[in-house]
Amino acid sequence: METGFNGNTKKRGRKDFEESLVSEKSGFGDILSSILMLDEEAKQEQYQWVTNSDQDRAFFQANYKGNVQEMNGYFENQFSEMNQLDNSSNKRARKSGSPAAAATVSAGSDNVGPSKSGSGSGQQRRLWVKDRSKDWWTKCNHPDFPDEEFKRAFRMSKATFNMVCEELEPAVMKKNTMLRDAIPVRQRVAVCIWRLATGEPLRMVSKRFGLGISTCHKLVLEVCAAIKTVLMPKFVQWPDESKIKSIKQAFESAAGIPNVGGSMYTTHVPIIAPKVSVAAYFNKKHTERNQKNSYSITLQGVVDQTGAFTDICIGWPGSMSDDQILEKSAFHQRATRGHLKDVCVVGNKGYPLMDWVLVPYSHQNLTWAQHAFNEKIGEIEKVAKEAFARLKGRWSCLQKRTEVKLQELPIVLGACCVLHNICEMRNEVMDPELKFELFDDEVIPDNNIRSMASAQARDHIAHNLLHHGLGGRGTSSTAFL
Repeated sequence: METGFNGNTKKRGRKDFEESLVSEKSGFGDILSSILMLDEEAKQEQYQWVTNSDQDRAFFQANYKGNVQEMNGYFENQFSEMNQLDNSSNKRARKSGSPAAAATVSAGSDNVGPSKSGSGSGQQRRLWVKDRSKDWWTKCNHPDFPDEEFKRAFRMSKATFNMVCEELEPAVMKKNTMLRDAIPVRQRVAVCIWRLATGEPLRMVSKRFGLGISTCHKLVLEVCAAIKTVLMPKFVQWPDESKIKSIKQAFESAAGIPNVGGSMYTTHVPIIAPKVSVAAYFNKKHTERNQKNSYSITLQGVVDQTGAFTDICIGWPGSMSDDQILEKSAFHQRATRGHLKDVCVVGNKGYPLMDWVLVPYSHQNLTWAQHAFNEKIGEIEKVAKEAFARLKGRWSCLQKRTEVKLQELPIVLGACCVLHNICEMRNEVMDPELKFELFDDEVIPDNNIRSMASAQARDHIAHNLLHHGLGGRGTSSTAFL
């Protein structure tokens, strides 16, 4: 009984175990099939989302292109209408021939705005111009403006200013354009002369004349170039034979020294330290006097008995001595070729004694004859020195460093010399308040006697001055005027 019972039990347990394995296998299969179904559904959902996104993107792109085309069409229509209006207004302006039909504005206009309506014909295009006042120049240019005040501002009378404007008009006049009116000739010349006379910075010139700073700078250079081209050949030239004869007579009658055709002097004009060759422009003497680094360019000139320039040499560096500048000048070349024709010029101790350059004795322990000669030749020297003092006093831009570039400065200096001659020839009396004292050091050259014949001629002149009672009279330089 026990044995039978135990056997049945074993058979029943094995069968139950196998059935449980089968049921477990079937459960794992169901799980795997469920997982595969879920994965497939996820893939289908992702595919559907991508498909929907592509459709949305295509829809938005189509709408965007449509909107862009509509906007382009709108703006094309607007621009075509504006072009038609501009063309019609331009045609009317050309037909009418009126400068007001084509909206214009001068460079110094007080009107400011992008456009103005033209009698119901649409908007006219204009330039934007900063609002600047021209009241000061308008007042100066008025016929009732006092001549004394005008001369105080421009260093010349109205009559002289009008003459300069008439001479320069063909060279500086500009034509009106469709966009702006040209600056008048008188205003152009006034900008230049006021800048040279006062030496004020360009921002002050702009404020005075109601023009832009760059415009003022351009006008100064243009007018100076016109003065050099038009007026310099007329007013700065070496005298002809008849004129040189009268100059020689004036100097001899005043100082007793024959054959003097001019008085020579060299001055320095301060500049801003250049970026290249700075050592060449370094002025040692001015640096020692002013206790700060000074740089300059030179201006050599020969004047007649009235103090008007007959020859100028501009632009050599300030480190050069007077004799070096003379040797570099065109005047030296003409003289060495024999073009002076028995004419000599008087210089100070900074020049060497040559056949055509007469200078004072520079050694110590002078004789009575040599002392008398130095006294008389000093009167002729003074004519040139006073002329340069009037030049710098009248044109204050030469007294201080300017905003003009180094390569453009010789044109400005030349214009000052021309205007100086015009004022001297027209007897323009300079205001005593403008008096300027020169500080140009005389450096005696190492070889200050270049010709023994010229040394003998100087001794002969000194002897004649003493024995003819012409030495020691202390004749004033006003005898030349």
